[in-house]
Amino acid sequence: MSKIALITGASSGFGRMIANELADAGLVAYASMRDTDGKNVKQVDDIAHYAREHDVDLRSMELDVQSDNSVDSAINAIIEEHGRIDVLVHNAGHMAYGPSEAFLPDQFAHLYDINVLGTQRVNRAVLPHMRQAGGGLLIWISSTSVAGGVPPLLGPYFAAKAAMDALAVCYARELAPLGIETSIVVPGAFTTGTNHFQNAGHPEDQPVARSYEQSWPPAFADKMKDALAATVPDDADPSAVGRAVRDIVNMGFGKRPLRVYIDPADDGAAVSFEVIDRIRSQFLHRIGYGGLLHPTPKEK
Repeated sequence: MSKIALITGASSGFGRMIANELADAGLVAYASMRDTDGKNVKQVDDIAHYAREHDVDLRSMELDVQSDNSVDSAINAIIEEHGRIDVLVHNAGHMAYGPSEAFLPDQFAHLYDINVLGTQRVNRAVLPHMRQAGGGLLIWISSTSVAGGVPPLLGPYFAAKAAMDALAVCYARELAPLGIETSIVVPGAFTTGTNHFQNAGHPEDQPVARSYEQSWPPAFADKMKDALAATVPDDADPSAVGRAVRDIVNMGFGKRPLRVYIDPADDGAAVSFEVIDRIRSQFLHRIGYGGLLHPTPKEK
């Protein structure tokens, strides 16, 4: 029986690559996105074409992580057809680029709503079914910026990704006794092959933004992008993120790692996270709850 997988934010980039990989691996993969009848109608057609061409079960799904009604409708539709969701991939996210002060508080809230609250909406719709089944797998797409190199001009985005990563770790401990597994995939900078910078938001307080531009060295923001891009090898392949998710799904119960790194720029996150996660693990042992580091299999 094929596993049922839901991937959020799968209209393009990492999300679409993940959806393709899981469908190719034999899963029923729901590539979810918002506005399937509008701006993403071409992506819906592309997904249908891919499914026919590769003879896989890849489906598009209307799901806006910022809408409770949209999330509930999508999850209910999947449950009605299949009775379960085995794999949930939290990929939906949005980037913003510019001086942090020039972003309005509402813009911070908007990014937080997509990158953090969106995962909570989807979890609250999916997890009751996983808890009832006594199993499931959550995969969170994080960022090396949470613990590695942090260039300027991406403050609102990095803050949201850090919050999402912290939430993922807490969920991992709370769900482990219920037989629900968690893995966090940590991509580094990929300046080509995704639409992150192309679709990035920009600060709405233009007077403040212009003040920074006038005070900075010439072309500071553009040169910062170039400096970041220069850290990424020419052969960096963003589709490696999709393959990493596929490999995690294919692992046996209890064998899945908490973190997997896909970081061609090697910004140091793998080193930092090793220390951070070890300290967190040691603390759980210290308070007598080291068992939360591993999922508990469902009793037969």
